[in-house]
This record gives sequence, structure tokens and C-alpha cells, in this order.
Amino acid sequence: MSTENAKILYVASQVDPYTEDSQIGAICRNLPQQIQESGMQVRIFMPRYGVINERRGQLHEVIRLSGMNLIIAQSDHQLIIKVASISGARLQVYFIDNQDFFARKALFADENGGFFEDNADRAMFFSRGVIETVKKLRWAPEIIHTHGWIASITPAYLNKVFKNDPIFSKSKLIVSLYDDGFEGIIDPEFSAKLKKEGIKFTDLTTVEEPTYLNLMRFAIENSAGVVVCSNNVDSSLVDYAKELNLPILYNCEGEQTNMVEIYKPFYEEILSK
Repeated sequence: MSTENAKILYVASQVDPYTEDSQIGAICRNLPQQIQESGMQVRIFMPRYGVINERRGQLHEVIRLSGMNLIIAQSDHQLIIKVASISGARLQVYFIDNQDFFARKALFADENGGFFEDNADRAMFFSRGVIETVKKLRWAPEIIHTHGWIASITPAYLNKVFKNDPIFSKSKLIVSLYDDGFEGIIDPEFSAKLKKEGIKFTDLTTVEEPTYLNLMRFAIENSAGVVVCSNNVDSSLVDYAKELNLPILYNCEGEQTNMVEIYKPFYEEILSK
């Protein structure tokens, strides 16, 4: 199936220049631009971490998209949407913001390296926020491409909770794998919280123990394709994708030039299934 004028949604944990240098940030800066310049339509979403300088980045709130409250772990959290344009790229980035989750001056860990206890709630809020905002935009993506573990719940939400929503009824999910793991588990109550979101316990077996690897397996089993973006990706994740007979694109060096030549045929393969 042709990707001509296709709508591609990127759900990213980081995007340059808004976060510090990282492989995810660099790919999620360059890939969307090249895909857009090839003729496809692009939207990018990322969290509005407290480390982002809103004045320097020229972020501003989109009032018509903001104001919704999302219930996460039985608590209301206001969804604020901000937007900015990457200089010289004619590329807009939408930011999911909330004072409770993203005001702190760090991404995922405190100054001592301690993983934030509410990272699971932050991930749920981020994915739900992206989905609800895309619905408000009434912009139906053919491909939804996730990058980074904080976006890893997005495929399950779309497959298990929003599968009948007309905005996403034809969307195909792709997950990119990186070397962005964390130690231990994200939250002992993770499965229980996702059940309250509308995901059946029978669909949550993979994340009964919500380690990084199991979180990414959860994303893989709810996706239609996988991209391997680092030589350091755990081989068990690639093996899992193979067990599920998913198409796999190997871009292990994180190639950032001529990305259209690498990704466009893969997108077309996914759309044809």
C-alpha cells in the first residue's frame, strides 16, 4: 500500500532540541522531518518535561485542546496541550503537560538516580493524553510509531480500549526499540491500574511483573511491526517479535540520513497487512 499523503503519528519520549542529546531524541527529530518532506503528513507528541525551557522553545498552550481531565489511578489530572515549531524544519511538536506529572526538573529519575514512583501513572497519562488530543484534532493516522518506554502503553490502549474509535480504526502500530531500560519494576499495581483503564486481565499477562523488558514485550505484542534502533537492544525482545511473526526493520546504528529510504518501504509493508 502506498504511503502517499499518509498520516504518521510519532509518539516519542524525547525529541531534539527539547531534551538533552539522546538517540531517541535525534531520531524523533530527523525521521519526522524527512518523512514529512517526502509528502506524508506528520504529527509528533512528547511529554512537556520540566527541563524544557518554554520561553527558549517558544511553547504556547493550545486552549482549544486543553482543559480535559483524565482520571489516572483514581485521581483527576488536568490535560494541558502545548505546541512549538522546530526552527528551520516547519515541524510542529505537541507537548502533553500536567503540573502533577511533568513540572519536575527531570525526565524519569531524581537527582540521586531514583526512578520516580509515579512513572507508571505518568506513562498512562501521556499515552491517554496523546490519544484524546488526536481525537480532538479529528486527525486519523494510518501509522502510529512509538519511541521510548514511556510511550509503550499506547499500542495496548489503542488495541484494547480505543479499538472501535473511528479515528484509530485503520491505524497500524509500530514500536521502535532502544537501549533505554530501567531497573526493577515500574509499579507493583500496574496491571490493576490498566484493568481499571478498560484492559482485560487476560490481556495483561505479559506485564504481571512490569519490568522494562515486559513493558516492551507488551508494546510489541500490541504492534504490527518493530524497529530495532540500537545494537544494545535486548535480544529477547527481538526474539519475541520473531515469535509473533512481526515484520522487523533493523536500523541498529540509528541511521539518520536518508531515513525515508529506510522507513518508507517498511511503512508500506505494514500498511499492506
